[in-house]
Amino acid sequence: MIRELRQRIAPLLLHSVSLAPGPHTSSPLVSLRSYLSTTAPTISPKPFAVEDYLVATCGLSPARALKASKKISHLKSPSKPDAVLAFLTGLGVPRADVATLVAADPNFLCASVERTLAPRVAELCNLGLSRSEVARIIPVALYSFRRCSLGRTVSFWLPVFGSFDKLLQGLRNNAGIFTVDFESVAKPNLDFLQQCGLSACEIVGVNKYSSRLLTMKPECLREAAERVEELGIKRNSPMFRHAFCLVAFVSQEDVAKKIGLFKKIGFSQHHALEIVRKAPLVLGASENRIRRVVDFLTRDVGLEAHYIAQRPALIMYSLERRLLPRHHLLSVLRSKGFCNLELNYYTASMVEKTFMQKFVTPYKDNVPGLAEDYTSRRSCMSRLLVKEP
Repeated sequence: MIRELRQRIAPLLLHSVSLAPGPHTSSPLVSLRSYLSTTAPTISPKPFAVEDYLVATCGLSPARALKASKKISHLKSPSKPDAVLAFLTGLGVPRADVATLVAADPNFLCASVERTLAPRVAELCNLGLSRSEVARIIPVALYSFRRCSLGRTVSFWLPVFGSFDKLLQGLRNNAGIFTVDFESVAKPNLDFLQQCGLSACEIVGVNKYSSRLLTMKPECLREAAERVEELGIKRNSPMFRHAFCLVAFVSQEDVAKKIGLFKKIGFSQHHALEIVRKAPLVLGASENRIRRVVDFLTRDVGLEAHYIAQRPALIMYSLERRLLPRHHLLSVLRSKGFCNLELNYYTASMVEKTFMQKFVTPYKDNVPGLAEDYTSRRSCMSRLLVKEP
């Protein structure tokens, strides 16, 4: 390239030297500078690569960055995203939360700090939230945080949930509470839950779906309550809340199938309904899990169907981490003549600390390896899988 440039410049120099100096004649040096200024290539800045920016600056994985970049491909410079990231960092939002936020809502990077983000923070702080609480709610609220109705939304839900932490928990499981219509959905649902003796803070932690009761169509919510009562669970029952938060998301056909399953594996209609009434969480358990646990309790342990039906919590305990290890340990102690207890509701329902104090610690010196074997059986789940008959 340099050689080619020299070849192009040489004739110009020779020509300039041969000219007699005059008032209208430039010197060879001036001519050279003029030539170079007109022939030198222009180096344009490297175009802004959104995908690379999301990986390097926002902490997204390449796969997530590729997906997110399609929604903000119109960005031509990092000026706006840089301002948003600086704002989030100043507020105290952790880098991991920033990555989660950007992956779920890439357009957050396009928001105006002055016109949108800063006013929203000010609104929430005026409601009594601290800056650290605002930093926690941003990655959960996502695009709802940029809505001009954010202050009104938070002021409605905060007293409903009773605390910021409960509100945040509800929002994590159901972002719809920040977008649902208050008059046609939220208020009618809250009124109906109150009629059932329930409040938002009571149902939000029942399961990961329970906060969706607040944003369901009111007619669907009432129908779910009716189906719970048809199972024999009254509204004043302690189990109504748990059953309600499951039945609302399970079809009537699936509930019937689950009751039919219990009849297939040895329970009467009466006992099947008794199980559901006393332990409605079984409606969310898989058929395979129910079959394996009931088979173990009836065949290996020797418990009667009516005994299990009256104590259905047995069905919900982990087979690998609780029932099998405890059954084995009690069998070892019986074989050594140290106790005459078998696995039943009493020994299965004990919290782990109490079980260790009663049946492991007192005998670990008399039965070498007892404690180690029990701990190993609890932790190594892959070794404890029940073989299908």
